[in-house]
Amino acid sequence: MRCWSCGTAHELAAGERVGFRDTCRGCGADLHACRACEFHDPAAYNECREPNAERVADRERANRCDCFSPADRAPGAAAGSSARSKLDALFKR
Repeated sequence: MRCWSCGTAHELAAGERVGFRDTCRGCGADLHACRACEFHDPAAYNECREPNAERVADRERANRCDCFSPADRAPGAAAGSSARSKLDALFKR
């Protein structure tokens, strides 16, 4: 996964999870935060593509969301950008 704030890569072993208190070794940002999650999407309802996720007020702070799935995207990259590019390629846009 990559830190949502600075982009530092964090290797996760197979089956390893991101802890609720884990922080980035590069900048100290919380890693178990909405901004670091694969489901985070500012354009989606509740800013999350996971319909069963509870609302989180501060998306940059650590939380205890059970739906968390670490993302591997650069800081500032749109959550749906890779999905959008795959759809565009599929439909030859």
